[in-house]
Amino acid sequence: MPNQSSLPLPVPSSPAESHADKPFMRTIKSFVKRAGRTTTGQAKAFEEHGPQFLVPYQTHALDFAAAFSNAHGNTLLANAPLVLEIGFGMGEATAHIAAVIPDTRFFCCEVHEPGVGALLKRIGEQNLHNIRICAHDAVEVIDHMIPLQSLDGAHIFFPDPWHKTKHNKRRLIQSPLVAKLSQRLKVGAYLHCATDWQPYAEQILEVLGNEPLLKNRATASHPELEGYAPKPHYRPLTKFENRGIKLGHGVWDIVFERV
Repeated sequence: MPNQSSLPLPVPSSPAESHADKPFMRTIKSFVKRAGRTTTGQAKAFEEHGPQFLVPYQTHALDFAAAFSNAHGNTLLANAPLVLEIGFGMGEATAHIAAVIPDTRFFCCEVHEPGVGALLKRIGEQNLHNIRICAHDAVEVIDHMIPLQSLDGAHIFFPDPWHKTKHNKRRLIQSPLVAKLSQRLKVGAYLHCATDWQPYAEQILEVLGNEPLLKNRATASHPELEGYAPKPHYRPLTKFENRGIKLGHGVWDIVFERV
């Protein structure tokens, strides 16, 4: 799946912090800048579906019940489980999962404009109602819009691995972010990460394992996997992933639970 990339949106700066109850260090972003062109179909999807499914960034907690109401005030999803997704690329897996689990709300952060347009297009084509999109840096969304212990799950699929050792510090999944994200999970809620880069998988396993609010779901049930989890049924094999598997690349799923 493509990694989360950048829209030309203004991002306020603030001093770097390292504690879980303060803003995540601004040298780390949930995306990298990447060029891309919005297609005619994606632009049309912005016009047709953006007003209902796009949620503007704000600096205070979001009312998710209101956000997931439809234009007629229908609140059938008001109390449904809530899952945060960070970086959905072109939205292929997100749309699939939302269709497989229609009674779960998916609040998705992605700043790559063609990707946002592509998911809006899929929402219209597949008649999905349980997705909302915030086209803003997920780190700031977590800081300001997600209340403590409000999430039933979080997905981070194929984040940029920053292959070179000197760039490893730019990786999204690091202790400060995991600490703050863990605080926003309900007790028993899960954090699911997936990557096709083994060194990053090892780092993710270590970082999540060092977070006192999390425990590894796979350790007891699948000790033979050495801490990694079987691919959950809801996560599809994307074209990107299938291509990697054919080239002999592995894929690692890591699923931890809030304690």
